[in-house]
Amino acid sequence: MIQAKCAYEAPEEADGNRFRVDRLWPRDIKKEDFRNDGWLKEVAPSDDLRKRFDHDPDRREEFRDRYAKEMDEKSGALDPIREAVRQGDITLVFAAKEPEHNNAVALKAYLEE
Repeated sequence: MIQAKCAYEAPEEADGNRFRVDRLWPRDIKKEDFRNDGWLKEVAPSDDLRKRFDHDPDRREEFRDRYAKEMDEKSGALDPIREAVRQGDITLVFAAKEPEHNNAVALKAYLEE
């Protein structure tokens, strides 16, 4: 199972392997205090796409389509996630304040297709 979870939520045993999928580290969280099995900056959306989307729900479909194209071009960057899914549950960790409209949710949908 793949789930998406905000970096500010406490980790749980059910999270399985946790992968940070943002380019930037979340504010107010110390790296040494964060439970993280991998920080995959290369699977984060490009700066251009991230700025264009700006967590606008009206642009969600456009964002998902463009993000999927970016992921198609760098498929190898997803290998750690794909390998972890074969072994058990994983959590894609994001720092966005919007829990339903962010890159981790879009990446989850992409991986499940």
